Amino acid sequence: MRKLSLKELNRVNIDQFKQQEKAPMVLVLDNVRSALNVGSAFRTADAFALEKVYLCGITAQPPHREILKTAIGATDSMDWSYAKQTVDVVAALKAEGYVILAVEQAEESVMLPEFTIVSDTKYALVFGNEVNGVGEAVMEMVDYCLEVPQFGTKHSLNISVCIGVVVWDLFKQLKY
Repeated sequence: MRKLSLKELNRVNIDQFKQQEKAPMVLVLDNVRSALNVGSAFRTADAFALEKVYLCGITAQPPHREILKTAIGATDSMDWSYAKQTVDVVAALKAEGYVILAVEQAEESVMLPEFTIVSDTKYALVFGNEVNGVGEAVMEMVDYCLEVPQFGTKHSLNISVCIGVVVWDLFKQLKY
């Protein structure tokens, strides 16, 4: 078996990417501490052609050496913005008709495999701080809380891994 070269992958360029249809999802990073995790979020958002990445609170912003290291150019292809308060971003997205999904371990959470995407609906996926998770004020605003089932001894996944798992699970439900 022969691996494909980068040229053979036939990826779109940044201008083409900006013009193509996007998956009806955005990422909201709520006080994410690690710039490496932020870069990974950008890279995942690019891979699945999500609409936008919102960076909130203490979350690092491009250009930042560690973001650029893991994003490998996705900060150029992805639309993004920064806001000091995550609740302001969530309120604005709600007003725009997004369904707000916190990814967190909480009472009444829905296990990821049990959540079904509704067609013609936009989703905002909120991922929280590596230690404290999604902020309490944000949790009061969400429409649903998704939880990734886990069967080992650890309490959580790394946020970059969690973003990949959740985005892929929801993305594969879309009609692409």
